[in-house]
Amino acid sequence: MNDSFGTRLRARLDRFGPLCVGIDPSPALLDAWGLDDSPAGLERFSRTVVDTVSDVAAVVKPQSAFFERWGSRGIAVLERTIADLREAGTLVLLDAKRGDIDSTMAAYAEAYLDRGSPLAVDAVTLSPYLGFGSLVGAITSAVANDAGVFVLGRTSNPEAAPLQRLVAGQVFAGVAAANAGHAPFGPVGVVMGATLPELEHSLDDLNGPILAPGLGAQGASPADVARVFWPVRHAVVPSVSRAVLADPKTLRARVLDYRDECAALLAPGFATRT
Repeated sequence: MNDSFGTRLRARLDRFGPLCVGIDPSPALLDAWGLDDSPAGLERFSRTVVDTVSDVAAVVKPQSAFFERWGSRGIAVLERTIADLREAGTLVLLDAKRGDIDSTMAAYAEAYLDRGSPLAVDAVTLSPYLGFGSLVGAITSAVANDAGVFVLGRTSNPEAAPLQRLVAGQVFAGVAAANAGHAPFGPVGVVMGATLPELEHSLDDLNGPILAPGLGAQGASPADVARVFWPVRHAVVPSVSRAVLADPKTLRARVLDYRDECAALLAPGFATRT
């Protein structure tokens, strides 16, 4: 990798439209696909998603927990899935929500952001609830490896609201400071639920991408994303998982539908359908 994470992300969004597709091989989805809840089923599911959407989605987001539950066999599938996505040229965001201090955070950064790691991805989700300063090592590693991080800001689960409202301003200030001077995006994004009724803080100065999970199964529509995130529409990346993963036969069509509707509302100049 030579280009920065922000440069690569901007290029993918411009080319493929504003959409992130999750890979969430839960037991329920494996069953819906007629697959065994096993490492073999996990691999078949993940391989199918990669083959079906890697050439039409800007970002693909494996959920680490669904691989981790199978121990070393599941992690081996995750490694292959990441490698397949990288080989396809897809931007890979690992949803791991890691957060710790000092040497432990450095180890997480080495696992997910170091170019030589078998789990190396373009970006990883992080939790700031041990203090935003605890993320500095990971952010430094991200910059050194032309990678990125997405920090939890205001997520879509309602039980998080009381805590996140208390610290969101500090998180956003930390993100903006880390992104200062970078273009077109800095290395630090935020996670903001697509189901939020409104933005409680201005995100105009973040200078980073905004991942907005919650499309479809959690109740948000592309129109909701456009309404809530309109002031920062150039930076928002709506994310969808269960709503497109329900049936492998309709997976590609559903991804294209969500992608094109998001593009029409957030990036009107985008008009390609493959």
